[in-house]
Amino acid sequence: MNKFDRIYDLYRILRDRRTPISLQALAERLECSQPTVKRTIHKIREEFGAPIETVRGRGYLLNKAGRDGMHELPGLWFNASELQALLTSHHMLSQVEPGILSEEIRPLKERIVAILQKRHAGRGQILHRIRIAGSSRRHVDKHRFRQVCDALVRRRRLQIAYHARGNDHTSQRVISPQRLTHYRDNWYLDAWCHSRHALRCFALERIRSIETLKQPARDTSQSELEQGSRSYGIFSGAGKHTAVIRFSTRRARWIAEEAWHLDQTGRWLDDGRWELTLPYEDPTELIMDLLRFGPDVEVVSPASLRRSLMEQLHRTLRIYEGEEDMDQKMIPPPAKTK
Repeated sequence: MNKFDRIYDLYRILRDRRTPISLQALAERLECSQPTVKRTIHKIREEFGAPIETVRGRGYLLNKAGRDGMHELPGLWFNASELQALLTSHHMLSQVEPGILSEEIRPLKERIVAILQKRHAGRGQILHRIRIAGSSRRHVDKHRFRQVCDALVRRRRLQIAYHARGNDHTSQRVISPQRLTHYRDNWYLDAWCHSRHALRCFALERIRSIETLKQPARDTSQSELEQGSRSYGIFSGAGKHTAVIRFSTRRARWIAEEAWHLDQTGRWLDDGRWELTLPYEDPTELIMDLLRFGPDVEVVSPASLRRSLMEQLHRTLRIYEGEEDMDQKMIPPPAKTK
């Protein structure tokens, strides 16, 4: 442990206690000698003005002002591992959506880098040892993203022009933002739509124009939000249908360890297959996910979902046999306007 981390850890131990701690106990927790503990206490008393009191016969105690947060160690709010984690998180966020929050995060990143370099914590290796591979990422205008975030935090309504892919139609909406979701490399906004009088999910990249209104946003309870997102995937709804899906023995080992839905259940069948049960509202995304497994998946129920998957497989086969126009849509648009 370097001296910076030792200072931080010692101060944190004292800050989190309401009773004195002995010199021996501090040495054991910091994994150093008792003289080293004494030198560290002297340093943070003299150089940082830490209000550490010596309680005769009992040890050391941070006074009430220090415990109540009236005193902090300047520039030493995080230890090395926490700083590494922060820098890693920044790098991951930057890779998830390049540039979207770079201006806001830059000062924090520069401060973290400076402290890590001062501690010789090997900061430079992190950026080269983390790789995030995006898939099907769609570009979001950073100014609109910030405007959505601002309205979400300040609880203001938004007027948006929203282009829906399903019907290729642009509509004017007044919405009350409730929650941002980053799902499969893309951003979505759960909002109360004052035009539809219901919760809706909007893809941020489909917002063509946006204006923040003066009216306060309509608040939706957490239970309403959770109830509206109980179905499979990004589609809103309570999940009124239940899908029973079986995966081949070849795929079962992977699927059995995957989380497809919060309310899913699964079981091993006697023949080594894995049976997955989960709720869904709109079948569109579920069908798309099942199609990629080809002969390794079978929909057992409901019959409507089984028929829909069979229809898509037949249409796919006809395309390769030259019997269907490639411009035809593989999967019909969802029933709900998103």
